[in-house]
Amino acid sequence: MSDINDNTQSQLQDENKLIAQRIEKLDSIKARRNAYPNHVRRTHTATQLQSEFGEETKEDLVGINKSITIVGRVISRRGPFVTLQDESGTVQAYLGKALQKSNEDWAVLDLGDIIGCSGILAKSGKGQLYCEMFTDDDFIILNKTLRPLPDQWSGLADQEIKYRQRYVDLIVSAETRKTFSIRSKIISQIRSFLTERGFMEVETPMLQTIPGGASAKPFETHHNAMDIDMFLRIAPELYLKRLVVGGFEKVFEINRNFRNEGVSTRHNPEFTMLEWYQAYADYNDLMDLTEEMLRHLANSVLGSTTLTYADEEYDLAVPFERLSMLQAVLNYNEQFSVSDFATLEAAQNAAKSIGIEPKVTWGIGKLLCEVFEETVEEKLKGPIFITEYPAEISPLARRNDDNPEITDRFEFFISGREIGNGFSELNDPIDQAERFKSQVAEKDAGDDEAMFYDEDYINALEYGLPPTAGEGLGIDRLVMFFTNSQTIKDVILFPHMKPVSKNIEKEDN
Repeated sequence: MSDINDNTQSQLQDENKLIAQRIEKLDSIKARRNAYPNHVRRTHTATQLQSEFGEETKEDLVGINKSITIVGRVISRRGPFVTLQDESGTVQAYLGKALQKSNEDWAVLDLGDIIGCSGILAKSGKGQLYCEMFTDDDFIILNKTLRPLPDQWSGLADQEIKYRQRYVDLIVSAETRKTFSIRSKIISQIRSFLTERGFMEVETPMLQTIPGGASAKPFETHHNAMDIDMFLRIAPELYLKRLVVGGFEKVFEINRNFRNEGVSTRHNPEFTMLEWYQAYADYNDLMDLTEEMLRHLANSVLGSTTLTYADEEYDLAVPFERLSMLQAVLNYNEQFSVSDFATLEAAQNAAKSIGIEPKVTWGIGKLLCEVFEETVEEKLKGPIFITEYPAEISPLARRNDDNPEITDRFEFFISGREIGNGFSELNDPIDQAERFKSQVAEKDAGDDEAMFYDEDYINALEYGLPPTAGEGLGIDRLVMFFTNSQTIKDVILFPHMKPVSKNIEKEDN
């Protein structure tokens, strides 16, 4: 332990020395000019230069005599050459020996500094484009960075620091930048996919007096001016369905939700969901649309419907499997039969046989769901829709016409992870009121994830909700799949982390 502490202390001392040296260099810049200028305007990004001039020969570029200005962060330096990194990529700049001796900014240049370079576009003998500078005014440090960058080849070795200091991770990791570029494209393509099909994007409240739309423990806060307790939303569902009642027949929202529950490789207390609702449609229509949308996203964002996740290959062009929850349990548990979930006693015994201790309030549907989650969920490679969820665990879903014990509901799984949840909406206000009351009873019995009774939503249903289907799709988990990321923290720019406690000693006056 002492060796680790000694090494950490030594690293801190070395870093502090480097920072002190850089501060001295910054002071030398301040002594002669504004150290943070904002007058340089680039003409090309790295990618634009490569696209427009990458095929030109060295001799062609001499004839073209193209003046350019480039900006970016210095990520490598070799003799008279520096490599700049901008958002699009990298490009080189060259400062001759004579100018290196006269240019004061060059003398204090470090890796990580943000610079501007103006000159003539040229190509090296190895075929690399670069900006050749000819006067002292052609090179300037725009921001003298005080902290040294991690080694560009090894990047940030500490995974926790990658999440805490995402800005550094983005600087040094092209893979991280690619992940969040894909995430942005996925969200953009979702918007265009739905709007092209007649859906309208809307916004609903994130602060709510009654949290609803999902079974989850909410975050609580207090509104001072109104002197009322409020909650961060756990889902936008009930507000979106209010809009369908009001006459907007196709609506969607890409929303931030907050659930006060555990943190894991697939859970973050703040996460992004897509929810959409369509009047005069049922859950089968949603499954069809989900398949279509994922194929569209794969083609438009990745250029292929074949993806690799955790060393497994997935072909989204193949029709997605659809399987009832009961059949899935039977398929993955040879010891069970239909009769094991025909009566409450049999279902209790089935649950106990695999180590689940039933609660008094659990019915057959809840027991079936517990067995499914324990023995099946993580084994579902998918993509697969699990259907026919019990009414007992689906307080907002429409009962099946042929079997009122189940609902017209599905959950969508890929690689053992739930990605989406959709169903034909319950639009019977009397039935909905009774289900809310059942949820309240469960909350009173100690279930802090059970739903509240939402009187205004019942009021809305009494004005008439058309036959409607709705679905929620987890954007974070979808991006994990599209980028082959194994933890949700890899696809959230700033995931929640426990604060680092520091002992700060006050200096004696």
